[in-house]
Amino acid sequence: NGNIHFGHILNKTLKDIIVKYKSMSGHYSPYIPGWDCHGLPIEHQVDKDLGKKKEKMSKVEIRQACRDYAAKFIDIQREEFKRLGILGDWEQPYQTMDFHYEATIAREFARFVEQGAIYKGRKPVLWCPRCRTALAEAEVEYEDHTSPSIYVAFPLNSSAVEQFPELKGREAAIVIWTTTPWTLPANLAVALHPHYDYVAVEYEGKILVLANNCLAAFCQVLGIEELPVLKRFSGETLERQVCRHPFLDRDSLIVLSDHVTMDTGSGCVHIAPGHGEEDYEVGLKYDLDILSPVDDAGRFTDEVGVPELVGQPVKEANRWINDYLQERNALLWEGEVEHSYPSCWRCKKPVVFRATAQWFLSLDHEDLRGKALDAIRRAEWIPGWGRDRIYGMVVNRPDWCLSRQRSWGVPIMTFHCRQCQATLLDAEIIRGIAERIEQEGADLWFDSKADLLPPKTACPECSSTDLAREEDILDVWFDSGVSYAAVVEDRLKMEIPISLYLEGSDQHRGWFHSSLLTAVGTRGKAPYQAVLTHGFVVDGKGRKYSKSAKNYVSPDKIIQASGAEILRLWVAAEDYRGSIRVSDEILRGLADAYRKIRNTARFMLGNLYDFDPQADVVPYEKLEEVDRYALHLLQRLIKRVTGAYEEYSFHTIFHEINRFCTVDLSSFYLDISKDCLYTSPTAGPLRRSTQTVLFEVVRTLSALMAPILCFTADEIWEYLPTFDGQVDSVHLVDFPQPTAGWSDDAVAGSWEQLREIREEVMRVLEGARQEKLIGNALEAKVKIFAPSQVEDLLEQYQTRLADILIVSQVDLVHTPPSGATEAQSIPDLKIAVMKAEGEKCERCWKRTTTIGQDPRHATICYRCSQVLSE
Repeated sequence: NGNIHFGHILNKTLKDIIVKYKSMSGHYSPYIPGWDCHGLPIEHQVDKDLGKKKEKMSKVEIRQACRDYAAKFIDIQREEFKRLGILGDWEQPYQTMDFHYEATIAREFARFVEQGAIYKGRKPVLWCPRCRTALAEAEVEYEDHTSPSIYVAFPLNSSAVEQFPELKGREAAIVIWTTTPWTLPANLAVALHPHYDYVAVEYEGKILVLANNCLAAFCQVLGIEELPVLKRFSGETLERQVCRHPFLDRDSLIVLSDHVTMDTGSGCVHIAPGHGEEDYEVGLKYDLDILSPVDDAGRFTDEVGVPELVGQPVKEANRWINDYLQERNALLWEGEVEHSYPSCWRCKKPVVFRATAQWFLSLDHEDLRGKALDAIRRAEWIPGWGRDRIYGMVVNRPDWCLSRQRSWGVPIMTFHCRQCQATLLDAEIIRGIAERIEQEGADLWFDSKADLLPPKTACPECSSTDLAREEDILDVWFDSGVSYAAVVEDRLKMEIPISLYLEGSDQHRGWFHSSLLTAVGTRGKAPYQAVLTHGFVVDGKGRKYSKSAKNYVSPDKIIQASGAEILRLWVAAEDYRGSIRVSDEILRGLADAYRKIRNTARFMLGNLYDFDPQADVVPYEKLEEVDRYALHLLQRLIKRVTGAYEEYSFHTIFHEINRFCTVDLSSFYLDISKDCLYTSPTAGPLRRSTQTVLFEVVRTLSALMAPILCFTADEIWEYLPTFDGQVDSVHLVDFPQPTAGWSDDAVAGSWEQLREIREEVMRVLEGARQEKLIGNALEAKVKIFAPSQVEDLLEQYQTRLADILIVSQVDLVHTPPSGATEAQSIPDLKIAVMKAEGEKCERCWKRTTTIGQDPRHATICYRCSQVLSE
């Protein structure tokens, strides 16, 4: 929802560059734009807009409001993407709220149901108390958060203490550390590591038990140097012993777990199976209850066991619990800790782990996890670190919690018996409902009058026909995760894997992840061959760039001021693999670069006004040598740019094209070609030779830049002289390929050396200009003393040296001239500058002694008078 922002521009432009390039390279590359329409962001905004009206609306009416809201912003965003030059089937996009797409989601869910991979269980999940729904890992953001940090004593019972003679008859307690005091009412166990050493130490007359590796840090927290150690033992020594809860009338079992670490805390971990994934796993192993005395709004229920806590928000209860522990002499130390903590991506409020009954996709069913990991290894990841990132996520992730407690989405099409609470989960029933969704949409599920079950359907346990529909919807990551089925397979009639998935790096736990699990789970393979990841947009100082920050500028303002092409160039110029910076200064620099590229193309087109490619093209073998060198540079550019497109190295393309236009063309080839273009005979061989190259260069340059500078490239194409095989748009041509025979290393070697000499001469000329010896280069005469190998080259090109150096006269001398400047890059090369001889020709602006030799033209040189005579 909302207008597009810089993240959208980055993402869609990267995709568009690839689609355009691949299309021009001969690949079938249709772009079908798509929108994820379901889910919390839209429902959240609609809730806000509806206010109290929502209380009188049915779920179907609320869903229609969500549908209307989504459709509104699809229309807005569609026009904004078009303005960016994104080519796609904009009139037929895919939308997850389309009836066909919703039916596809249902059918893909049915595939997992048929396998037996879907189950309902009571497990801890990430829960947002404000949004009142379970969240996927991809729906949380980790932010720095300040939490309480407390050490708490859990009294050990006598049997645990008396197994150690040194402690017999003494009171002892096991020390736990936690940053979530509110979870202590749900504590049922304390976990130790089976293989680490633990110690019993004496502190203020009490015996405390903690890990030996954590003892020094514990002493530091208490502000003492050391504590006397009375006994050492391994963690497994205390397995299945018990300690007392510090403020509730029940025992806590001492258990063993490898997830216990020694980097923080006491090495004794408080276990609340209803409030943590690892705690839950330990609870299953030791047959503990899955206690979670917290309701949907994040408030304690009657199960909490402390009347004063009932109804309190859990986060607000931390202070009360710490004070209560202090009163009972169970609080050993209290402080605060800064750490990373999950927050809801939508409302930005901290989430909790909370055990609730949810629907899950098992990752261990038919080894889905192992198959997914194998698919990750087989795919290509750009950049390479993406493989390790998603691999680690899949290795460690719990089963996929599919259910969400919201209205706007595709329902989980299951039923439960009102008599015995048994579940009816049947793939064929779901497929039958999907057929109706195809025609009527998923709103059908929420219409109480719709009859969705086949006749005589009954509870599988008690045969009752009183069956109720599930109220939860599917996680929207499942919606987008099956886009390959709805779009690639159904619409395009193609098989997976497709070539490339491209999104931001957050999608390793989002779309890349959900697509992988759904495809591997139902097709046995990943939906993609390669995955390209880009970073996030930050401002010029590297700070987060967002609408909520003061550093934000609307992209529309930039487009109004500078055009969409600048934003496309920004996407290409930045290295997308890391953070992508944007600022006024960066955009101004890109605008300057864009103008140089554009003006270079304008110059070339302007000098083709009288060039007819059908009649005026000069064959390669008859081109001037400098023109053949320019074509050599063009072939090198084609190879480098093509390689960069293939490797998705778009910033390389920008730098190569920018350098070619500014250095190879504007500062060299076009600079020395101006005299020929402006003063040679209009249809003479020299001018036609140059025009032939200009035509080839600007036509090729248009195609090379087309995937990035799509508007400029097409505009250049429109102004090209008409030629055989010309098509309406540059985006319809084949991507340029190097022309056989146009790469000439011998010619290039000579001209590269000439360019190096030219740079040295230009440096000396600039010095003469600053000293007011000359006004411009054509007022100069240059004397050059060169070492033998360089002298041979200069003598070979002596008749063209003045044009190459853009001066009026050049003398090659055999002794260093007076006042000469030493070259910086070529040893023993010495250059002197002086006023050129003769007067300025009004036509070519060169200074010469031949002014007025032709009486018909008193103010121009002999060369120009001959041209005019022709």
